[in-house]
Amino acid sequence: MLRNYLKIAFRSLWKYKTNSFISIAGLAIGISCFLLLATYVLHELRYDRFQPNSDRIARVALFYQPGEGTAEYIAMTPTAIAPLFAREFEEVEKAVRIYPYSGNGAVSVQYQNTSFNERKVVFADSSFFGVLPFPFIEGNAATALSAPNSVVIDETTARKVFGSESPLGKSIKMDERLTLQVTGVIKDVPSYSHIKFNWVGSYSTLSRSKNEVFDSANDFSYVLIRPNADLKALQSKVDNYVNKNINNPQNANFKLSLVLEPFADIHLYSKATNGPEPAGNYKYIYILSGISVLILLIACINFINLVTARSAVRAREVGVRKVIGALRMQLFRQHLFESGMITFAATIIALLATILLLPGLSNLTGKVLDLAVWPGYSFELVVLCLVLLVTLLSGAYPAAVLSGFEPVKVLKGMPLSHTGNGGLRNFLVVFQFTISMLFIIATIIANQQLNYIQTKNLGINPSQIIVLDMSSGLSAGKLAAMKSELLNNATVQSVTASYDSPLNVQGGYSITAADKPAGFNMNITAIPVEKDFVPTMGMKLVAGENFSDADVAQASLDSAELRSYAFVLNESAVKALGWTPENAIGKLVNLNGRHGKVKGVAQDFHFRSLHEKIGPIAIMPEYSYFGKMLVKVSASKASDAIATLEKSWKANFPLRQFEYHFLDQEFDEMYAAENKVSTILQVFSLVTILISCLGLFALIAFISQQRTKEIGVRKVLGASVASIVLLLSRDFIKLIVIAIVLASPIAWYFMSEWLKDFAYRIQISPGVFALAALIAMIITILTISFQSIKAALMNPVKALGS
Repeated sequence: MLRNYLKIAFRSLWKYKTNSFISIAGLAIGISCFLLLATYVLHELRYDRFQPNSDRIARVALFYQPGEGTAEYIAMTPTAIAPLFAREFEEVEKAVRIYPYSGNGAVSVQYQNTSFNERKVVFADSSFFGVLPFPFIEGNAATALSAPNSVVIDETTARKVFGSESPLGKSIKMDERLTLQVTGVIKDVPSYSHIKFNWVGSYSTLSRSKNEVFDSANDFSYVLIRPNADLKALQSKVDNYVNKNINNPQNANFKLSLVLEPFADIHLYSKATNGPEPAGNYKYIYILSGISVLILLIACINFINLVTARSAVRAREVGVRKVIGALRMQLFRQHLFESGMITFAATIIALLATILLLPGLSNLTGKVLDLAVWPGYSFELVVLCLVLLVTLLSGAYPAAVLSGFEPVKVLKGMPLSHTGNGGLRNFLVVFQFTISMLFIIATIIANQQLNYIQTKNLGINPSQIIVLDMSSGLSAGKLAAMKSELLNNATVQSVTASYDSPLNVQGGYSITAADKPAGFNMNITAIPVEKDFVPTMGMKLVAGENFSDADVAQASLDSAELRSYAFVLNESAVKALGWTPENAIGKLVNLNGRHGKVKGVAQDFHFRSLHEKIGPIAIMPEYSYFGKMLVKVSASKASDAIATLEKSWKANFPLRQFEYHFLDQEFDEMYAAENKVSTILQVFSLVTILISCLGLFALIAFISQQRTKEIGVRKVLGASVASIVLLLSRDFIKLIVIAIVLASPIAWYFMSEWLKDFAYRIQISPGVFALAALIAMIITILTISFQSIKAALMNPVKALGS
C-alpha cells in the first residue's frame, strides 16, 4: 500500500511540476520564516531565565519625585541599598552591587606591551557569583571577588589577552591607575542575559565601596531572596521601612520608593530607565509571534488553494479510481500522504534555509541568535509537530474534497465550480491578501514614523560631531591643551565636552529658586558641560548669554562659600518654574547644592528619545571631569579631521587606543528597536506578498487551463485579447479590493496603538491606505497578467481541439 502511495504521489508531483514547485517553495518559505522568528522570540523570552535561581532574584529599582515635575523611575540605586537589604530584611539571603565602570564608553586595558579598549567592564561585590552563579572554567566562585584588585574574565577575553596560557594570577592595568589580578575565568555570558560583561572586578577595589550613601544613584542592586520567602510580602516590608526611615512625613512633596522587580521580567517588562542595556518590548514579541503564525498560515492557505484548484484536473482520475472500487478513505489517505510528502520536502528545505539565514537575522536584530537557544530536544519536537500540523492543516481539506467527488458527475465532465469549493478558495485568497495588505500598510507607517524621527528638528545639531569617550574622565587641563591644539587645524570647527551624551542625558537633580515658597523643589535633568557646549551643539538661546571663562573660574573656586554657578535652562524648565525667558535671567537657583544664577534660556531641544516629551533641563559649566569630548569638524574634510584627532590623542594618551564615533550614530542607535521592527516588517511583507503571489500565479494558470475551451469559443466569436484578460482577471481584482477594505481599519488600529509609544509622532493619513492599495493592485495585476495574456493569445483551434 505504501509503495503504491509513493508511486502515485511521485507521478502526480512530477506531472504537475510547476504546481509542485510552487507548493513546496511556498511551504518552505513559510516554515523557515516561522522557525526564524520563533528562534528570536524564544531568545527574548529566555532572557535571564538560564540563571538557576532566576525565580528568587529581584532587582531593586528607584522611584523618586523630589518635588514638582516629572517623577523618575530608574534602575540605578545608591551604594547603601544592597547592604541595607542584606542587613534589614531576613527574607534576603544575599545582595550584590554592580557598578558599570565602563558606562557607555570604553576602558583602556594594558597587558605587558599591548593595550586595547574594553566596553563591558563592571565591578561587583564578592557576593556576585552567589547571587548570579555564572559557571566557572577556572578559579573559585566563592572567593574570586573577595580581595581588592581582583578581576574575573570570560573565556573569550582570556583567549584574546592571554592566548593559550592560564590567566590565573596574571596582572593587568586598567585605566592607567588600577592594577588587577585575574582570579577566575567564566564561560561567556549568554546573549540573553541583561547583565553583560567581559570583566568583573571586585567592588572593594573602588573608593565608592568605603561609604554607604543615599544621595547618588550609580549602582545596580540585586537581591537573592530565601527559598520560602514571598516577593510581594518583602515589597510590603520594604515600603514600610522606606516610609519610616527615609521619606519625611513633613515633606509631602518628596516621594521615594524602592521597587523589587522580578529578575526574569526585567528585560521585557521593566519600565525603569538607565538599565544595563536597552530593554526589550513585550509588544514586539506579540507582533513577531503573530507575524510568524500568519506567515505559516498564509503558506498553508496557499497550498490549500493550489491543491483544490488542481482538483479540476484530477477529478477524472478520482472518478476512475472510484469506479474500479477505491474507497473514499483510501483516496483520502492517498491525497493526505501526498500533502505529507510535500510538507516533508518543504521542511527539509526550510531547515537548511533557517540555518543559512540565522546569521542574517542576528545582524538584523542585533542579537546573537543560534538554534542552541532551544532547550533540550524542543527544536526537533517543534519541527516534528510542524510537519504533522502543516500536513493536516493544509492537506486534510483538499484530501476531503478530492476524495469526495461523485464518479458519475466528474466522468460526465461537470465543472469544478459545481463541487462547491470555489467560495472557500475565494475566501482564502481574500484572507491571504488581507494579511499582505496589513504588512504593507504597517511597513509604510513605520517607515514614515522613522523618517519623521530622523528629519525632525531636535533643537541641537548632531551632524559632523565626533565623540571621543573618556571612561576615566578628561581633566579640564588636558581638555584645554587638546582644544587649543585642535582649533589650530582648519578641519576642526569647534571643540567642547560634556559629562555624558547630549542625546541621552540621564542626570537626575532637583532645583529650588529664591523666589519660590519654602519647601518648593522641582525635579530636573542636568548635564555638566564645557563652556562652548551650547554653540558647538548648535543650540539657540532665546534669552541671556552663553557661558564664559569667568563662569568656569567662578564654579571652580576652592571655597564652597565663594563658589557659584551660571546656568542655562531650557524653555520647559523656565515654564515649569513659572517664569518667562526674559525675566528668568538673573534668577537665583540652587541645583543640588550648586548655588548660582540663570544666565541663559535655550530653545527646547531633545536630550532624550522622542518616545519622551521634552522635560526641564539645566546646563552648567564643569571644571574637573568630562566623560565625552565633542569635536565638530568640516563635512568635506572629516577624514583629515579624524587623522588630526588621532595624532593629538596618541600624543596625550599614548597608552590608550584611539576610538571615535559620530554623534548622529548615537541618535540612530536610540531607535534601533524601531528600525529593526521596521526592517523585519519590510522583509516579511515581501515574504507574504511573494507567497500570496506564487499562489495567485498558480491559481490563474489552473483557471486558465480549466476555461481553455471557453476562451477558444470567445476568440472564435471575436473576443479581443484585452477582453479575455479582463475576464480572467476581474474576479481576482475584486477579491483584492475586498482585502484592501478589510485590512485598512485593522492596520489603522494597530499602528495607532504602536505610535502611542512615541511622544512625537506622525498622523496616519488616508494617503497611506491609497498607496498601499496601489502597491497591492500593481503586484496583483503583474502577477495575473502573464498567465492571462498567455491564455488570451492561445490558438483557438488548439483550445477547441483539446
